[in-house]
Amino acid sequence: MIMNRTLLIVFVFILGIHPFFAQRHSRDRIKTLKVAYLTEQLNLTKKEAQEFWPVYNAHEEMMGNIRKKEREEFSSSFGNIDDLSENEADKIIAQYLKLMAEKYKVEQDFVNNLKEVIPPKKVILLFKAERSFKKRLIQQYRKRKEGG
Repeated sequence: MIMNRTLLIVFVFILGIHPFFAQRHSRDRIKTLKVAYLTEQLNLTKKEAQEFWPVYNAHEEMMGNIRKKEREEFSSSFGNIDDLSENEADKIIAQYLKLMAEKYKVEQDFVNNLKEVIPPKKVILLFKAERSFKKRLIQQYRKRKEGG
């Protein structure tokens, strides 16, 4: 009886953490594919790559932090709009504008930092390659969703 109970607890635990690891694995896999895709599309020299990736990774981390902050601050606020006073709504708008200004500043700094390590044409090519990668990712997701 105790053995079965322990086995059941272990089984439930494994089932519970499986989606977490599957999601983490998916994110890591997407990141790896993105790095390979961008590297191929940008055709970076060895020197450019050594300088580009630290700038790019720092930007990705900053934008991830902003997106996290955005989810934390606004997901609950947008859910119960009917319950907000006009004053509370005004405060949320001010917070939102502040976060958008932060996002703009991070993007602006990113582009300026990129221009110091790769030529301007490759900066534009990066934007194009990122859009193309996202488009392909969405297409693959839709294919998988429709297929299974």
